Amino acid sequence: MRIIRIVLAALAAVTMLLSTAAAASAAPRHYRHYVALGDSYTSGPLIPLPRLDPLGCFRSTSNYPSMVADSLDVDRFTDVSCGGADTSNMTAPQNVPLGQNAPQLSALRPDTDLVTLGIGGNDSGLFGKLVDTCPTLRDSDPTGNPCQRHYTVDGVDTIKALLPKTQAAIQQVLAGIHERSPHAKVLAIGYPRIAPAEGYCPDVLPFANGDYAWLSSVEEALNNAVSNAAAADGQTSYVDTYTPSFGHDACQPQGVAWINGKDLNLLAAAAYHPLYAGMEGEAKVIRQKLR
Repeated sequence: MRIIRIVLAALAAVTMLLSTAAAASAAPRHYRHYVALGDSYTSGPLIPLPRLDPLGCFRSTSNYPSMVADSLDVDRFTDVSCGGADTSNMTAPQNVPLGQNAPQLSALRPDTDLVTLGIGGNDSGLFGKLVDTCPTLRDSDPTGNPCQRHYTVDGVDTIKALLPKTQAAIQQVLAGIHERSPHAKVLAIGYPRIAPAEGYCPDVLPFANGDYAWLSSVEEALNNAVSNAAAADGQTSYVDTYTPSFGHDACQPQGVAWINGKDLNLLAAAAYHPLYAGMEGEAKVIRQKLR
C-alpha cells in the first residue's frame, strides 16, 4: 500500500507540473504598448461610449481593441482607428467631422510591441459601392443578382478587380509598421461575415437574394487580400474573423448578430457595422490568436 501511495503521489505531482506548464504556455505575453490601427470596423461607430479624440472618428471605448487591451492589461494602449479610413490614412491625415485624425502610423513607437491593423474595406470605395448601390437595385430583380451584374463588365467583376491594388497597399502599410516598431507583434484583422450562408432577410439586409452569395464572395476576396498581404509580408499574422462569425451575420436575432443591418441605431451601431456582440466576438478570436 505504501508503494501505491508513493506512486499515486508522484503521478499527482507530475500532473500538476504538466498542468502548470500548459497554463503558462497558453497565457499571452505581457505587452507594454499596444497600438490599434484601422477603419470603422475597428473603431466601432455608435457602440457606446464614444471617444472624443476626435469625435468624428466614431471611436468606441467598447471596440475590439479596447476589449483586447483590457483583457491583456497592457501598460499603454493607443487607439487611432477611424471611421472612413483607408490605407492612405496610415501615412496621411484624415479630415473628419469636427476635427482631423493624424496619420495613424504616427502613433507607433520603437517600444510598441503589439499592433492590430484592420484596413482595406474602404480602399477604392469598395464598401461604399456595395452598401450604396446594391440596395437600390433589389427592386429591379428581387430574386436575382442585379448588383453583381451591375458591377460585371465584359465578364470582369470590377469590384473584385480592385483587390490586388488593396493587397499591395496593405503590404506597404505593414512594411511601415515594422519600420517604426521593429519589435512589435503585428496582427492583420479580417472582416466578419455580413450576409448569411443560407436564407435572406431583406428587411435587415436589403440586397437581392442572388446578391447575398456574391456579397459573401466579395468579402472572402477582401479577406484573402488581407491574408495574402500578411503572408507576403512574412512578419504579420492574419486573424480570420470571417469563419468564426458564421451564424452571427446581420440576419441573426439581437444578441446573436455581430453585424447591424441597414438601420442606423444611435445606441448600438452604424448601419452595416459591428455591434457590441461583434466586437466582443472579434476580441475573443484575437485573444485566442495571441495565445
